[in-house]
Amino acid sequence: MAKEILELEYHFNTSSKVLFPRLSTAIGLNEWFADEVNEKDKIFTFRWDKEERSAELLSVKEGRSVRFHWVDDEEDTYFEFNLSTTELTDDLALRITDFAENDEASEMKELWDAQITDLKRVLGA
Repeated sequence: MAKEILELEYHFNTSSKVLFPRLSTAIGLNEWFADEVNEKDKIFTFRWDKEERSAELLSVKEGRSVRFHWVDDEEDTYFEFNLSTTELTDDLALRITDFAENDEASEMKELWDAQITDLKRVLGA
């Protein structure tokens, strides 16, 4: 079954210097994304309860974006974090790009919403 692209946007009242390390490092991702995160040779291993998944770090643009690929997923899929400043409010916008099965898109959005709630709690935002 083909996956559809899922694009989400969240706004933060913080700087990219504070937010970016929480998107691009094992220590930062461990604070909100998974129960445990380890990194070795650009492979990040994420653990939640009894589930474990690994993702390869594909690219990093310091302070701007980071892209991962789940090693057990389709070749042309990824999840990506992009940061930009909104012109109108000067808030920091986090754009997440991910892929989901057509019938799982709403569940995936709910999962990201919950993850971002955790991230905002960690940041005190």
